[in-house]
Formats: sequence, structure tokens, C-alpha cells
Amino acid sequence: MKKILVGGSVKGSILKTEMPINFLGTVEKKTGVISDKNHELFKISIRGSILLFPSGIGSSVGAYTIYSIKSNNSAPLAMICKKADLTVATGCALANIPLVIISEEEFSSYKTGEEVSLDTRAKKIIKII
Repeated sequence: MKKILVGGSVKGSILKTEMPINFLGTVEKKTGVISDKNHELFKISIRGSILLFPSGIGSSVGAYTIYSIKSNNSAPLAMICKKADLTVATGCALANIPLVIISEEEFSSYKTGEEVSLDTRAKKIIKII
């Protein structure tokens, strides 16, 4: 774990994408489903996952989308990125969603479906076997 932007402790399943996410234009606020047909997670819900993605893209209004999906109980349990961007950092801070930044090597080591425990106090992400 390179950097902790929003603290917390959660356990859950990784949902990984190699594509950046534009929260304002890509995530349905009420369901957490990716609605962009050009995104590799099209029609998949991010709800209840530990969302692993390279970074956020798009408008800063996406931070409010993150807050909205949390308010609608459609948010991921945590977000893990390779690169910090203001939209995702602000949205996670507003919604109190744990957010950590990891290295490219760490990012490559995770796959969709793996169960992990994220604990920012211990500065660890542990794969659960």
C-alpha cells in the first residue's frame, strides 16, 4: 500500500478493471451498475465490491456521484487505485469509502473474485484463502 487517502477496514471481493472509471457518466447512481457500453465492466454492479481500477477520469462532479451511490447503498466497500485523482479522492472522503493507492506491481497481483481484507490502520491488504 503506497498511500492511504481515506481510512477504513473492510473485507470483500475484488472487482478489477484495467480501464479508468468516469463516475459521472458511467455509474448509475441508484444501482451502482456500469452503464457505459464501451467499458469492460458494462452491466456489472460495483455495489459491495472492493473496486480495483487504475484511476478516475472525467468531471469533478463525479465526486457527488460517488456520494450518491453511497447514499443509495450502491457503492463499493472500498476503492483501490494506481493513481490518485481529485474526483475519486473527494468522492470517497465525502462518502467515507476507504481509498488506497497501490503500486503497479500490487495492482497486477490482484484478480476479480479474490477475497481480501483491507485494513488501513495496519496498512495491509491481505488475500483471504
